[in-house]
Amino acid sequence: MTAAMGTPLALEAKDLGWAYRRNQWAVRHCDFTVPTGRVCGVVGPNGAGKSTLLGLAARLFAPSEGELRVLGESVTGPAAPELRAKVAYVTQEKPLYRTFTVAETLRMGRELNPSWDQATAQRVVELGELRPNARVGRLSGGQRSRVALAMALGKRAELLLLDEPFADLDPLARHDLTGLLLAQAAEHGTTVVISSHLMSELEEVVDHVLLVQSGRVRLAGDLDELLDGHRLVAGLADAERPAGKVIEWRVTGRQATGLIRIDPAGPPTGDLPESWDATRPRLEELLLAHLRNPAEAGTPGDRLSTISEAAA
Repeated sequence: MTAAMGTPLALEAKDLGWAYRRNQWAVRHCDFTVPTGRVCGVVGPNGAGKSTLLGLAARLFAPSEGELRVLGESVTGPAAPELRAKVAYVTQEKPLYRTFTVAETLRMGRELNPSWDQATAQRVVELGELRPNARVGRLSGGQRSRVALAMALGKRAELLLLDEPFADLDPLARHDLTGLLLAQAAEHGTTVVISSHLMSELEEVVDHVLLVQSGRVRLAGDLDELLDGHRLVAGLADAERPAGKVIEWRVTGRQATGLIRIDPAGPPTGDLPESWDATRPRLEELLLAHLRNPAEAGTPGDRLSTISEAAA
């Protein structure tokens, strides 16, 4: 399967699964695609399977079942050298040579990668005011994250796989590095797949979403299409319920609120009765409602929760 104009998809998974021991599945029955040139957020709770999906895409291990294609090539076969050059991966552990200095680490990146972008890598470390002769092993967690990101961005890869890359960074550093990352992605058409459990931080960054829970991909697609296909509604509890697939429903006293899935090609309000107010959800509201859905992961379902309030 390819994207428009014959360009391979950055990622394409079909019934993908990986078991770390017999019948112990980290991810299973995952189907999704990520078009090239997108900034894709892989979001979900801790332990949901986000790191496993990125590890599979980086070829750290092979699928136990199903198929995953990276830039058009299956991960089950040996990786061609040219494909390895197209993919950069930053893990949560940020594995670096602790005895190397910052300058020696960047030099290694330059010598190992023919398309190395020294200016970008240097800018990343300089933004953190890192001394070139500082030993990596003596850096703080946030400083090591900077060096790891410098190596990834300096590689000038077509696909960047970033697993919780900003977890160790302060808000100002996250802001600066996010801006640099997006600028590089826009300039070079880089596909960025970035995992995080901090959903609110990704809303202004991503344009594609994979929501992962309990090893399944619960929701996947273009961000605007997903948001346009849902509505937050509020009205009287005894009013006729709006049309659409109920994702979550709450009743508090006489008031009812919920998230419903509508036809994005239909009217802007999804043919809602006048008694209901409807708004387009924010990313975090959309994701949390789906995560609170108690249905089996990977399948649609309703959450019908009632919150009663004692009369005053």
